Amino acid sequence: MRRKQISTTATQHALLVIWGEFAQTQGLVQKMMAIPVHQKERLHTPQGKVLEQLVATLAGLPYLEDMSRSAHPLDQDAAVAEAWGQAQWADYSGVSRTLQALSMAEAQRFIACLQGVSQPFIDAEVALAIAAEGRVVYDGDLTGLPVSKSSTSYPDVAYGHMDDAIRLGYQAAVVSLRSPSYGRLWLAIEHHPGNTLSAQQGLALVQAAEANTGRRPWRRVDLIEQRLKLGEAEANALQQRLAEQRQKLEKVRANRDQTQQQTHALQSELAELAGWYQAQNFPERPNSRLAQLRKRWLVYQKRGVHREKELVQAAHVCEWSQVRLTQQQTEQRLLQERLEGFQQENAANLNPLRCAFRLDAGFGTWENLALLIEMGYEVYTKVNNHMNVKVFHRSLTISSAWQTVGVGAEMQAHQDFCPTSFWYPIDVGLERFQTSEGGWKLSALIHFGPDPVTSNCQQWFDFYNGRQVIEAGIKESKQVFYLHHFKVRSIPAILLQEHFIAFAANFIRWTSAWIDQSCTGSAKAALQQPSAGTKRLVQVMAHTSAEVCRSSDICLLRFGHLSCLAGKVLCVPRLTSQPLIHPGKVQFFQVFHRFTEWLHNS
Repeated sequence: MRRKQISTTATQHALLVIWGEFAQTQGLVQKMMAIPVHQKERLHTPQGKVLEQLVATLAGLPYLEDMSRSAHPLDQDAAVAEAWGQAQWADYSGVSRTLQALSMAEAQRFIACLQGVSQPFIDAEVALAIAAEGRVVYDGDLTGLPVSKSSTSYPDVAYGHMDDAIRLGYQAAVVSLRSPSYGRLWLAIEHHPGNTLSAQQGLALVQAAEANTGRRPWRRVDLIEQRLKLGEAEANALQQRLAEQRQKLEKVRANRDQTQQQTHALQSELAELAGWYQAQNFPERPNSRLAQLRKRWLVYQKRGVHREKELVQAAHVCEWSQVRLTQQQTEQRLLQERLEGFQQENAANLNPLRCAFRLDAGFGTWENLALLIEMGYEVYTKVNNHMNVKVFHRSLTISSAWQTVGVGAEMQAHQDFCPTSFWYPIDVGLERFQTSEGGWKLSALIHFGPDPVTSNCQQWFDFYNGRQVIEAGIKESKQVFYLHHFKVRSIPAILLQEHFIAFAANFIRWTSAWIDQSCTGSAKAALQQPSAGTKRLVQVMAHTSAEVCRSSDICLLRFGHLSCLAGKVLCVPRLTSQPLIHPGKVQFFQVFHRFTEWLHNS
């Protein structure tokens, strides 16, 4: 039997080797290395340096210099470099210069590459979600990324609400997909200045989710048509009211002009009579003609002031009505454009998707809620304004209807409630939470869609609070991947860093599934993301020692005696053409046979 040519290398980053082999099977390395970057190339390519930053993100390195100055420098690990298709890694300073010099167009090309690699996995999860539940569930949120308030080198920063305080920094709008296989997949992450508000990002989150899944629900054009009819009636009423107010304005102006004319006439008569009295040397007595005329002139002066105030008030009312009418006409025009756009989208949407969107209270404005409903989404959110919460509790609360849904949490549901400032009937879930002082903190949930949520408060409460999965994802991105540690202070580099982190969180989950389905060995169970957790995989497994043995089709990792997986091995197939989803038994036994044959020959 012909002995295979085997190379052996030591590594201090065992899991990064495995992730690199998987990345090559998905074409990630090849695609990133083919992206044109207009920078000088000496010992290392600029594409390789960008790839090194992605690997450092997967390794959970908090700072860029940790690539070269940590206890086991990543840029000195030849096994990891080979796994990721590189001859060697660059020093962190070279990576920093390359990232700093990236243009926005180049950063967008790398982001598009990540999206291209992610798309098959996202499509598969959408299909699984539809098969299992009949719909997909999105979660959206906005998280603050503060920087030092004394720093002046961060571009486009602004003060905003972050971590219950006003701080300087950025905001990241994120959208995740509830995944049957992986629990959570990031769909999009968008970079914004720190003064961005959640209420301004409702439409952007929806558009990002649709762009990354390539699917959208059936637009509810019938609701927009009903709203247009109501708006037309309101516009007609406003026009009629404005016409009446303009007539009143003209009447008030005529009265004012008449009063001014009478005042001027009396003033002329008073001046003439006063001159005659003076010429005749007559005294002005209290009941004289001159005194009576002066009193009459004073009355008309006061009347003129009153008429002027009436005119100002009538003009203000007309102006306000004109502004309201203009706003209404603008809303009608925008609604008509939305209707026409949605009709075109429906005509092209041959396979509409049923979708639910879970958002926190910051996104729950009436305009955002109406837009999501009209776009075809089933909406789960909270009441945005605390005054509306009080109004809902005051008008809907039934003292005997409270149901316990959690520790110190009670809820009651009301179906098809029509708020005075909203266009569509919604389901309202009143909530109250017991405080440590013995009082109650009030809140309210909002739902629109076909689910009969009002029939089961516990299920509604649990489903909405299931959006904690995105909050856990945000916590993971900051504590494991250090989203708030900006490696380079330029917008393209910051944007690329944010997308690297979202991709890394997804990539680790995909790799764990690939290990489970395509790899063999005693270390296999310990490298599963659902059991080990992302934090342990990144901070422990990605920094453990192993001996890497490679042949043309197999990569064998023997974990070192100082490793947490001491004595265990993992056999990884190289550049397999088999798909990740549902590999056949034949592939498994082929890999296992090569693995045992290799061990015997070694």
